[in-house]
Amino acid sequence: MTNPIRAKITSLGTYVPPRLLTNQDLEAMVETSDQWIMERTGIRERHIVEKGVATSDLAAEAAKCALAKRGIRPEAIEVIIVGTVTPDMFFPSSACLVQHKIGAKGAWGFDLSAACSAFIYALHAGAQFINTGVHKKVLVIGADIMSSIIDYTDRATCVIFGDGAGAVLLEPAAGGEDAGFIDFLNYVDGSGGRSLYMPGGGSLNPSTHETVDKKMHCVHQDGQAVFKYAVRNMADVCDRLLKRNGLSATDIDCFIPHQANKRIMVSTADRLGLRPEAPIINIDRFGNTTAGTIPLAMQTAIDEGKLKKGSLVLLASVGAGFTTGATLLRWAY
Repeated sequence: MTNPIRAKITSLGTYVPPRLLTNQDLEAMVETSDQWIMERTGIRERHIVEKGVATSDLAAEAAKCALAKRGIRPEAIEVIIVGTVTPDMFFPSSACLVQHKIGAKGAWGFDLSAACSAFIYALHAGAQFINTGVHKKVLVIGADIMSSIIDYTDRATCVIFGDGAGAVLLEPAAGGEDAGFIDFLNYVDGSGGRSLYMPGGGSLNPSTHETVDKKMHCVHQDGQAVFKYAVRNMADVCDRLLKRNGLSATDIDCFIPHQANKRIMVSTADRLGLRPEAPIINIDRFGNTTAGTIPLAMQTAIDEGKLKKGSLVLLASVGAGFTTGATLLRWAY
C-alpha cells in the first residue's frame, strides 16, 4: 500500500464587508450595553453586509484573495468546498455559485453544513482528496452571513454574530516535507440539536406566514447549554487529539479556536495548559462569523507574527448540532 499524500495549506484569503455594527449601535437597537456585551462575549464590533450581498459574494472575494496570493488562476482549481449555514439559497449550492463567480471552470464542488465547525470539517474533507491523490488543488471556504438569520430584537443572539469569509488552498506537500495536516478528530452529539438551531424553512417547518410571524427563520439559542457544552468539549477534543499524537499542550505554537465567546476560548486554553502566547483571539473585531472565524483568526495570527512556516498549529471548534472538531497541522509558509 502506498503512503497517503499529505495535504498542506498553501494560501489564505479572507474578506469581511466594510460596514461595522458596534456595541454602541446595538445599544440603540435593543436593551443592552457595551459593558454587558464585552463582559459576556468579548465582542466590541462586528462586520455586517449591506442588503443584496450574499454568502457566495463574500466567499468569492476570499477565494480570489487566496488565489491571488498563491499566484494561480481559477481554472487550476479542481474542487471547491464551502462550509456555511447561510447559503444564498437551498439550491444550487454556494459552491456552484462561487465556481461561476471566480471563473473556476474546471472545478466541481459542494456545500458542507456543520455550523461553527464547518470550516474544520471542510478541511478534513478537502484533505482527503489530496491524501488519495485524486486532486491536487482544493479550495476550502468558510463563509456565513449570520445577519441574514438574526432577530435584532433578541439581545441574547444579536450581539454575538457577524458576517465574514475565509478561504484556503490545499495542495500536496512534497515528499519528506515537514508541513501539512497531521491529524483530525471530529464528533457530534445530536441530542444538543435544539440548543442552537433555526427551526423554520426546512422540510419540517416549510416557510409560511405563521413561521415568519413566529420568527422561526432566525437563530434560536439556549445560551447556557451551548456554553457548558463548548467549554467542556472544545478542551476535550483538543486533549484527545494531542494525546493520540504524543504531544502536550506546550508543544503548540499557535492555537486557533472558533471565535464564539472569549470566555470559552480562555477557559479552553487554561484547561489545556497552553502557553500564554499560543491562543489567537480576534472576536472583539469580528464577532462570531460561524464558518468564517477560523480562517479570519488565521489571518490575525499571521498579522501578529504568531503563525509562520513551521508553526505547530491546533484548530478547534464546537458548533450547533452539536458538532465538535479539532485539527493538528504544521504551517507550510
